[in-house]
Formats: sequence, C-alpha cells, structure tokens
Amino acid sequence: MATAKAAQDTLVVLDSSCWLEYFSNSPRAELYAKAVVNTAALVVPIITIYEVYKVALREFGLSHANQAVALMREGLVVDVNLNIALSAAATGLPLADSLIYATAQARGATLWTQDAHFKALADVKYFPKN
Repeated sequence: MATAKAAQDTLVVLDSSCWLEYFSNSPRAELYAKAVVNTAALVVPIITIYEVYKVALREFGLSHANQAVALMREGLVVDVNLNIALSAAATGLPLADSLIYATAQARGATLWTQDAHFKALADVKYFPKN
C-alpha cells in the first residue's frame, strides 16, 4: 500500500507537447490525463504555459487558450529563477526544453515527454511517438 501511495505522490512535469496532445484531445491525450488531473503532484514550468498558450491561441482560439492556461494553473506553477536558469544553461538543450528539464530537476519531479532528445536523461518518462 505504501508503494502505491508513493507512486501516486511522485511529482510530474508535462512537456509542452504532452499538454498539447491533451488539449487537442488527440488519440494520445489519455496517456497524459492521469498527470493532468492529479494537480497535487503537477509541476508546471512557466515556459510551458508560454509554449502551450502560444500554440493553443494560434490553433484553437482565445477561449480555448485561456481554458488551457486555467487548467495548467491548477498545478504548481514555477517561475524561472537564477538556479533554474543556470542549471538549464548547463544541459545543452534548446532554451525552452532546458528550462522545462531544469525545473523538473529543481522540484524533484519526473519529466513526461514525447521528445526523443530527453529520453536518455535522468528522471524522464519518455512516450515515443509510433
């Protein structure tokens, strides 16, 4: 029983692509639904809100984009600070990806992603696109 509780309480960061799958109700949305609804364990890097809002605004319109942000804000939204910025710079990843990964690392969270360049990194749950 304690093991199930510990697994349930594991902090999760969803990469922007996972959020977009969820918000577009794609066939892959169900993969990320459990993390989205478990807001007590959800860590949301501020850069992820930027990326998701930008795409949702362009592809789905203002109302849908605002709804997406409202749902994302139910998790713990984490701003970029000096430590996250310095850790991100050391990853070698592109800017947004490095900030997302560094935020996950700073909070002791597992990063859920579909992006292959994360799959070899520590504390990453990779969902390959078939």
